[in-house]
Amino acid sequence: MTPGTGAPTAARPWIDDPFSEAIRTGRGPLWLRTADGRRHRLDVERWCAPPDAADRTLLERCAGLGRPALDVGCGPGRLVAGLLALGLPALGVDLTVAAVARTRRLGGPALCRSVFERLPAEGRWGSALLADGNLGIGGDPGALLGRISQLLRPGGRLFLEVEPREVDERLTVRIEDAAGHRGPPFRWARLGAAATSGLSAGAGLVETERWSVLGRHFLALTRLPEAPGRCVRPRSPALDPVAGLAGPGAPRAWY
Repeated sequence: MTPGTGAPTAARPWIDDPFSEAIRTGRGPLWLRTADGRRHRLDVERWCAPPDAADRTLLERCAGLGRPALDVGCGPGRLVAGLLALGLPALGVDLTVAAVARTRRLGGPALCRSVFERLPAEGRWGSALLADGNLGIGGDPGALLGRISQLLRPGGRLFLEVEPREVDERLTVRIEDAAGHRGPPFRWARLGAAATSGLSAGAGLVETERWSVLGRHFLALTRLPEAPGRCVRPRSPALDPVAGLAGPGAPRAWY
């Protein structure tokens, strides 16, 4: 119920759906179910396991810059923990309470809030991560890239995972479990390397590297000195997993 109104509270994607339970248990299977009936698997078990060889290519690139890293959509925290193990300060951001709690149990600092909300050290992060399909957050990758450009320092780098095929899709999806239970609808996006690189200039970013490991595909985008930092808030909070949500504040040292 919405406090003080007696009205039912709307279900929230990634929170009031099968995803939270899967992150708590570390087990799937889960899928993103599209409006036209397709399913895209969410690799929950891999996300809850230690970093693999493909993940380590992201961690090593962040560590090589020697500056604090921000993991956007950190999930259960394997990358945040991996960065800390390499001696690099890192912070995770995720909407799912269970994901933030799991990250913190691994010893990693994490905030339960949207990347589109106020975050610590805006404009000063040395690197940011968008792994595991998180380029889809909000269903508007141009807005998401623009927001991350705002968060990075000039010359900072975004290391992100893209789809293995050259796709460029804007979708409405629901999270679905093996029993067919589905969460509320929300907007999502799926982009390959070419489509992602094509959007980067409008966000003040430029592609500087492209690589593949274990069937996963990655780009490095570098923030230009005078990045415009385009940031357009997603238009429909009812369908969007990043609109209008904020969580506990970060430790004071992050500000």
